[in-house]
Amino acid sequence: MTLAQKKAALLVEDMYNEFEVWIPYYRLKEEGVVVTVVGSGTASTYFGKYGIPIPADKSALEVTSDDFDLVIIPGGYAPDKMRIHPEMVRLVKDSVEKGKVVASICHGGWMLASANVVKGRRVTSYVAIKDDLINAGALWEDAEVVRDGLLITSRKPDDLPAFCRAIISALNE
Repeated sequence: MTLAQKKAALLVEDMYNEFEVWIPYYRLKEEGVVVTVVGSGTASTYFGKYGIPIPADKSALEVTSDDFDLVIIPGGYAPDKMRIHPEMVRLVKDSVEKGKVVASICHGGWMLASANVVKGRRVTSYVAIKDDLINAGALWEDAEVVRDGLLITSRKPDDLPAFCRAIISALNE
C-alpha cells in the first residue's frame, strides 16, 4: 500500500464504461489510494452501459481539485454527459492547471477537449474522437498509453493494464 496518502476522484455519469470505472477503482484501492466517486449531481447512482450501478460519493459541486491528487475520466458515453456540467469541466481544468495527475481513457478525451487542456499536448483516445482532440489542438497518437507530463491517456479497455501502471507510476513520483 505505497499510495495510502493519495486521493483520487473517479468521475461518473450514466452510460459509463464499466471496465474503465471498476478496474481503475479496484486497482487504485489495492494500492491504498482513497477513491471518491464523483458524479455530476444529476443522480445519486449512475448506471454503466451494461446497467451496472455505481453510487456517487460526492457531486462535482461538493469537491475541488485541491481535494485530490488524481482525477480519472473513464469512457463510455458518460463523458459526453459530463461535459455539459461546468463544475465537472472545471474540476478537470483546475486539476490540470494545478499540476495534478489527470488520466483519461477512451471517450474521456471529450472532457479534456471541453476543459481546453490539450492544446500542444500529446494524447490518445478511442479513435472515434481523434478529430475532436486534434481540433482542440492535441497531438494525437495511436498508442496504448500516452503520458505527457501528468496527463495520461489511453484508447480502450484493452489498454487498462498500461493505463493503470502509468497512473500508479505518476502517483509514486
